[in-house]
Amino acid sequence: MNDKLNAQAMVGAMIIGNNGAADRCEAIGIYYAQCLDADGNIKWEDEFPNLVVNVGKNLILDQALAGSAWTATGPFMGLISSVSYTAIVAGDTMASHSGWTEAGSTNAPTFTARITTNGGWSAASGGAKALASALSFTMTSGGTLEGCFLVGGSGAVATLMNTSGTLISAGLFTGGTRAVLTSDVVNVSYSMSI
Repeated sequence: MNDKLNAQAMVGAMIIGNNGAADRCEAIGIYYAQCLDADGNIKWEDEFPNLVVNVGKNLILDQALAGSAWTATGPFMGLISSVSYTAIVAGDTMASHSGWTEAGSTNAPTFTARITTNGGWSAASGGAKALASALSFTMTSGGTLEGCFLVGGSGAVATLMNTSGTLISAGLFTGGTRAVLTSDVVNVSYSMSI
């Protein structure tokens, strides 16, 4: 009898490694609103997050990463009315935001126009950029507000109810709707970090 000895050796090795640092970039914005009565007394104040909508993210990316020889249009800040309000969603655009209406000429409360933020920003620092000072909306009639929005890019204007431009973000008061009266002033600040 011949015995055969088969000696096999198997060696396996697996290396799992991190190919490098990864970072996820997310745009996060915060609105701060304060309402003053005609005598300058604080009626209410609120700090609330916003939803940076899909088209807003695309605008930020296109202008930051692929822009060349352009000047920012706006952005303009507007207020959201409680008239017909149901929701803010990521797919909202200026031309199509069926869950909310802009406060102003046809939806109470009313005021004169959206306010431009262009030129009113502090220098970016630590991945954040903020308005240098609050924007002031003087109410010309009373009503109820839900929150605020920013619109910018090509076609954006200060005209109330205009559907041109790109919706950047929209946010709702954390404490629910906020009532305002004629001559009340709503001061709004905004910051975004990535």
